[in-house]
Amino acid sequence: MEKIAFYDAKSYDRTYFDRLTAGTGPEIRYLETRLTPETAILSRDCRAVCAFVNDDLGAETVKRLAEQGVGAVALRCAGYNNVDLAAAGEAGLRVYRVPAYSPVSVAEHALALLLTLTRKTHRAFTRTRERNFSLEGLVGTNLENKLVGVIGTGKVGTRFAGMVRGLGAHVAAYDTNPTWGAGIEYVRLDELIRRADVISLHCPLTPSTYHLLSRAAFHRMRDGVIIINTSRGALIDSEALLDNVKSGKVGAAGLDVYEEEADVFYEDVSSKVMRDDTLNLLLSQPNVLVTSHQAFLTEEALRAIAETTLENLRAFFAGESSDNELRAREAETV
Repeated sequence: MEKIAFYDAKSYDRTYFDRLTAGTGPEIRYLETRLTPETAILSRDCRAVCAFVNDDLGAETVKRLAEQGVGAVALRCAGYNNVDLAAAGEAGLRVYRVPAYSPVSVAEHALALLLTLTRKTHRAFTRTRERNFSLEGLVGTNLENKLVGVIGTGKVGTRFAGMVRGLGAHVAAYDTNPTWGAGIEYVRLDELIRRADVISLHCPLTPSTYHLLSRAAFHRMRDGVIIINTSRGALIDSEALLDNVKSGKVGAAGLDVYEEEADVFYEDVSSKVMRDDTLNLLLSQPNVLVTSHQAFLTEEALRAIAETTLENLRAFFAGESSDNELRAREAETV
């Protein structure tokens, strides 16, 4: 039976993978630790590893995996910015991903962040639990007739655009590869940044999108703009975001991702000292809502992730080709 080292495993992962492999699938070695050059040795005698968004698949890790006879990396996510594809190719390591597990799950979470911030329901929840029913400080704003700027119109961005249009908002989008005929109005990135009341990020992290929302970009935004990010943390310069929240330039921010999240997200660090001052200060702001990279976390998405990941591994073990295999020549898209 083929063996898989499954890194950064959580109970909800096991539920769906065990259900699909019971009695017939490969043997899965669940590991709570993240994949790093040091923990790569735990995959010894496995033909493949299964990794997630915060696992380190840089050149050194890839080299160590290949030296142990690992032949494939099955990412149980869509993004692959944490993978050195060139190093993987040189080492003969096949890399697979899950390109679209449940776009609606991520889009709905982005909408939930947005509506929570515009109607301040997170603050009302905390207040009423303490038997404080005052409405002072809870005045919200409508989305109707606001301009929502969507950066990246893949499956998630397109679904999100449709959702906010259904609430009466206007949508302007930017994408280097527009989806023509989808009823989406495309504009230049600079125009979107200047005009949008809300900016929602739905693009991958690549060298060209790193700190897409930079200090200079924040300077060009409308006063009171709302920022939503359910894609990758490093799309935003976090220190610049914090400064603009403090100055009032950014009216609110909903973040499901953070650029230095790897050692914090998915873990209970409530009893530890938080050394990341930027994250500490963002968490302390009443108009900043942070969730722990959970936009994907629905029953439907978890089932789809497990199904596609196991199909990718089946294709590898069988020596078959797969449309989900990544190669170093993968083109950058926004």
